[in-house]
Amino acid sequence: MYTDVQGFIDLLNTLDEHPFAPARELFKPDRDLIVTRAPGRLDVMGGIADYSGSLVLELPIAEATFAALQLHTEPQLNIVTLLDDEPHQSSFSMSLRELEPISYEEARSLFKQDGWAAYVAGVFLVLMRERDIRFTSGANILISSRVPPGKGVSSSAALEVAVMEAVTKAFNIDVGPRDVALLCQRVENMVVGAPCGVMDQMTAVFGERDRLLALLCQPAELKNMIALPPQLKLWGIDSGIRHSVGGSDYGSVRAGAFMGQRIIGEVTFLANISPAEFENKYAAQLPERISGEEFLARYKRTTDPVTSIDARREYAVKVPTAHPIYENARVQRFVELLDAQTDFDELGELMYASHQSYTALGLNSEGTDLLVELVRKEGAAGGLFGAKITGGGSGGTVAVLGEQSSHATIDRIAKAYANETGHQPYIFSGSSSGSLAFGHMRLRV
Repeated sequence: MYTDVQGFIDLLNTLDEHPFAPARELFKPDRDLIVTRAPGRLDVMGGIADYSGSLVLELPIAEATFAALQLHTEPQLNIVTLLDDEPHQSSFSMSLRELEPISYEEARSLFKQDGWAAYVAGVFLVLMRERDIRFTSGANILISSRVPPGKGVSSSAALEVAVMEAVTKAFNIDVGPRDVALLCQRVENMVVGAPCGVMDQMTAVFGERDRLLALLCQPAELKNMIALPPQLKLWGIDSGIRHSVGGSDYGSVRAGAFMGQRIIGEVTFLANISPAEFENKYAAQLPERISGEEFLARYKRTTDPVTSIDARREYAVKVPTAHPIYENARVQRFVELLDAQTDFDELGELMYASHQSYTALGLNSEGTDLLVELVRKEGAAGGLFGAKITGGGSGGTVAVLGEQSSHATIDRIAKAYANETGHQPYIFSGSSSGSLAFGHMRLRV
């Protein structure tokens, strides 16, 4: 089921020969290691509508992040990362005493120069602040990941979940699986400073191999696992354009949606408004755009604790507000069609409509648009039904739905994309279960 586990164990067994000195020196012999694993995800439908309460459909991918943790007596944290697709390794050390007691704002400043370390050390701070845990001893942690960063397949959530699972198991901290996801979202929102929703962390925890995780993000209600009809398959094709949920485009779109919700003022989640209700009752209330200064003067704030409004900026409001309302309706229809196992063409059209909505938000990119257009040109004749940008947009990966037998068509698209852009895209084609199914391993190497 997990084809990558042995490779990670082999890495642990040969660390004393690793060319990166901090990796060689990280673990002491004859002491237990706690090993955990969490996959990335392919966002099939829903995407950024998660922060507005939408239903989302997520596929855990085969690529995953491993964490190996060894306890030691001093309250010291030592981290080594070994990333498969980057030529360099990284190391970071700090005393856990530096984290207590500090605010989340202070933590963001502390990790400004070593942003990647915030995803790992942030786990300790969140457990301190949210669960009142006090760490009198420390840990050495090795991170090895095959989830490529910046491709929109949630490398950050895979990292957070793998580390949270390792820390809670090693220190005997009782945290349920749903709370693992919510605490990891807290790491990303409050320590890293990225205003993501919770779908990525929930998929990294609860995902099941070859099943779509249906999650109602109000805030994190796991609905069910959905099997694709046997003749269908999902792929992810990397555009080569780096994606980040901390980027300005994602942040301004999120802000615009919560500004719209504040102006409407009658709903807890935008996704609970139907498209017809939006058009008949609310659309006329919303400005196309509004300055941050005017919004703050009239409404003071949004209802979202991780969204900040810059008085000096102007924000689109109507389109970001409409997106989760229509996207939730698309996701619900997508589920109906999967249940009926009919009309695969409509499944594809729903994906194309989702991509068009991202485009209206300004969250598309030249590369992802090209990939979607290449899929559309192949069409049903090539065994493909639809495609859309994934996750936070502005680059990253395109999800593609097609017939099981369409591998050659996917390869043809990748070749055409490489010829036009010079980037040979990575293709995500497998699946694996989340951290809950994996549990943890206790090893001595």
